[in-house]
Amino acid sequence: MLGGMQIAAAGLTQWCQLAQGLHARYLIDDFAAGARFLVDVGEAGAELGHQPIVSMGAGHVDLKLVSDDAIYRDGDTEHVVQWVTQKDLDLATRITEIAARHGLSADVAAVSHVELGLDTAQSATIAPVWAALLTGDPDARGRGTPSDEVRDATGRVPNLWFGDAPPSDGQRFHLEVYVTPEVAQERIAAAVAAGGTVVDDSEAPSLVVIADQDGTRGVVCAQAPAASTDA
Repeated sequence: MLGGMQIAAAGLTQWCQLAQGLHARYLIDDFAAGARFLVDVGEAGAELGHQPIVSMGAGHVDLKLVSDDAIYRDGDTEHVVQWVTQKDLDLATRITEIAARHGLSADVAAVSHVELGLDTAQSATIAPVWAALLTGDPDARGRGTPSDEVRDATGRVPNLWFGDAPPSDGQRFHLEVYVTPEVAQERIAAAVAAGGTVVDDSEAPSLVVIADQDGTRGVVCAQAPAASTDA
């Protein structure tokens, strides 16, 4: 499990560390160009014994790198968690080189990641219910984390984490949107211009809580590109 300074030292300017993983978006002319790029990415991953999570849409390929066997140490206790390890940095470096050979540009500002939050005083009790509902597998509770957090091994649904207690205003669920600091400022301004309100910026610029006109909250989480992370 690598820290921010170790990740930054790799100089991965085309990648962002958002939440637990490294993310990148590369711009492509068409589906065929993206497929050719991914063939080479797959071969590099096979050589290194590691593969990215991939999605491709109109004009872009999104990549996520995270290790399922990172070691988190809590005193004398070790937990196997999902996090960035050296094999993610090695593959990210290779993918950056492959993208250059294919003439692809990275769009760092377009990279984002969304997770769910649920505030509760009994996460251990309710987590299996949400794990079964979201993933079909009650054992998805605690997968890749020492907490009760719910994670889908296939990555098709957002991670669900639990707050320590229910909030005083009664809202239980909220979204967390992870973006780069430059995009965070634009995203907050756009939300406010659309009628939203900043209800808590005590941890700005890393965390800013936005509420809509109904009082429903979302959190904008600003995380720097991997090459400039300082924590």
